[in-house]
Amino acid sequence: MNNTLLYGLTVLIWGSTWIGIKYQLGVVDPLVSIGHRFALSALLVFAILLLRGTSLRLPLREHGFILLQGLFLFSLNYVCVYNATGTLTSGLVAVVFSTMVIMNLVNSALFLGAPVSLTVLGGGLIGMAGMVGVFWQELDALDLSDANFRALLIALVGTVLASFGNVVAARNRRADIPVLLCNTWGMAYGALVMYGVALATGKTIEVDWQAPYLISLVYLALFGSVIAFWAYISLIGRIGADKAAYSSLLFPVVALLISTVVEAYQWSLSALLGLALVLLGNWLVMRPARSTTEQQAGAK
Repeated sequence: MNNTLLYGLTVLIWGSTWIGIKYQLGVVDPLVSIGHRFALSALLVFAILLLRGTSLRLPLREHGFILLQGLFLFSLNYVCVYNATGTLTSGLVAVVFSTMVIMNLVNSALFLGAPVSLTVLGGGLIGMAGMVGVFWQELDALDLSDANFRALLIALVGTVLASFGNVVAARNRRADIPVLLCNTWGMAYGALVMYGVALATGKTIEVDWQAPYLISLVYLALFGSVIAFWAYISLIGRIGADKAAYSSLLFPVVALLISTVVEAYQWSLSALLGLALVLLGNWLVMRPARSTTEQQAGAK
């Protein structure tokens, strides 16, 4: 599967998961629902792998890194994002989350020795400016009260954790741990952590047996977790955590495009200009690098 297809699959699925999440809210606490989501994802893939006769064993030393991936990417970051979303609008959280493009660039250089690409840095900054434009009305209405300021910090912590998770995922890919098996163990660990956090904070482990909840749960578990995370982490292994992270700027854009059709969302001038900047940044980040021969020829 080529990189463009993996990238498109990641963006389209995660850009549409807001529909499923919408039906998860209500009866069951969000932390418990996230636990259900990753537990179901892990069970589904474990069952498929066992039916195919695939061994679930991995070297014990690798489980420590897989646990880190589960903590950062499949649990604790969600706790932060859901807590922040309880105070801030999803658009403001998306703007904060967009800083992961720069965080991945820095963390990949610090922890993996990856070179810092000025093209990716420039494209990321342009895309982040575009995100500000897309959600300018929400930013303009923000007041930095204590509650909002704390929520912004929580969202930032969630973004940092997700970035660390991306770096750990890149490390696990370098160690040649199969993506699907690594993700599945990570999701199992993440689900256990989410259930633990829920119980520690007095939440009830329950299930809403109504069809909308169950259907959306299956969608989030199968598409939003198994398929999308497989595509995303495969992408990290192929193009690096810095470029793969740019997809986080496109998720909200896809969600707004869907909302335009489903909920008659009205695009403002600032949102349209912001969209143009996000797409420009995406083109800069994802365009193929010129070969040395082409660069020399261009310099003549």
